[in-house]
Amino acid sequence: MRTSLSIVAALVGTAATLPKIPFVSSTEVIQLTNTAIIPRQSAQQACFVVGDETLPEETADIAAALASTVTCDDSEETIAGVPDVTSGSTTFSSVDFSQSSQTPLEFALSQFATADPLADTDLQTFQDQLNVYQATEAGIRSVGGSLAIKVPKFFLEFQVSRIQTAQGNPPTAAGLQVDHLRDKVLKNAPKEAQDLLDQVTQLATQLS
Repeated sequence: MRTSLSIVAALVGTAATLPKIPFVSSTEVIQLTNTAIIPRQSAQQACFVVGDETLPEETADIAAALASTVTCDDSEETIAGVPDVTSGSTTFSSVDFSQSSQTPLEFALSQFATADPLADTDLQTFQDQLNVYQATEAGIRSVGGSLAIKVPKFFLEFQVSRIQTAQGNPPTAAGLQVDHLRDKVLKNAPKEAQDLLDQVTQLATQLS
């Protein structure tokens, strides 16, 4: 009997020295946030994302960033039922490649030509043009539409990078640098005439 009491006492003493685990009420809920889905949720709230197709991560991030700066005119549609969008003083319908008889790259080269010298180009105008193209592309992707828009969109990214470089503020991200974007334009324009592709290659060397 004494041995049993000794064992019990020892167990009680051991329990007293163990670290105490705080009691958690069953009503307490631990909030977990999946940060990966936040941009996609924001992208779905953008006025130009009119469909239910899942956007690629990069497109979703861009759409989320543009959601608060690009506005939509729901009374006017452009490509694939996407509303006409505006950034600054630029509306997509005013620079819509799909309404031209030219090929996408031919249109881009003529419509989005820079000043001479390059550094004198109005960067904000080109940024607004890029914004409406990126917003419209996100809208097209959200409904599973044709992505012919990628050629002029990548060309605009290419031109913005050239202008920034000429003005002394070259992009630091590898994906936004001139040579990378030149290759993006060329890769997405395999059916364009060679002389047009050569013009893009030549522009990539003109950075001042």
